[in-house]
Amino acid sequence: MAIKLANQLVNGVKGGLTSTLKGVADVSSTIVASVKDVAVTTIKGASELVVKGLQVPASIVKGAIEGVSNIGVSVIKAVKGIVDGAVQGAMSGGVEQKDAVEGAVQQAVYSAKELGENVGAVAVEAVKGAVSGVKQVGGDTLKATKTAIVAALEAANEVGGGATDVVKAALSDSVDGAKKILGEIKK
Repeated sequence: MAIKLANQLVNGVKGGLTSTLKGVADVSSTIVASVKDVAVTTIKGASELVVKGLQVPASIVKGAIEGVSNIGVSVIKAVKGIVDGAVQGAMSGGVEQKDAVEGAVQQAVYSAKELGENVGAVAVEAVKGAVSGVKQVGGDTLKATKTAIVAALEAANEVGGGATDVVKAALSDSVDGAKKILGEIKK
């Protein structure tokens, strides 16, 4: 059930976002609102069991990234808005902040690898998007920053091929507070 829903969700988001963005001049601002709306609508239609966990925000991000990729929009430029909208929509729909941030950021990194994008640049934009999304719905941005950085590193570690070092370096250089957080989580 959950896997079937996730695939339907990915395809639904991809199709909806693709049709929404075709011919739009200001893609960036449209992405956040569109992804948020899709997330809220989807969660309202899902059972309580399905809303718990990382799968809904991850599926929304995967579908949105595939959608923008299909119409030729730069994935790196779109990721911040996609993750922002997914986090806002998921949290508005009752997904816990930690799950919304983790699911969205990890899927952004996985999708970057699948599409041959710069994993470090995508991780940076995903973390920024997650923090922005949490801020918009009145969540804890400090916790969101740490959760997003840890999620990006975990995904990079799973992706392999040196992605962890690339993501660490990119986050250190581009995300406020990342150096401190990375220093705290070193083993």
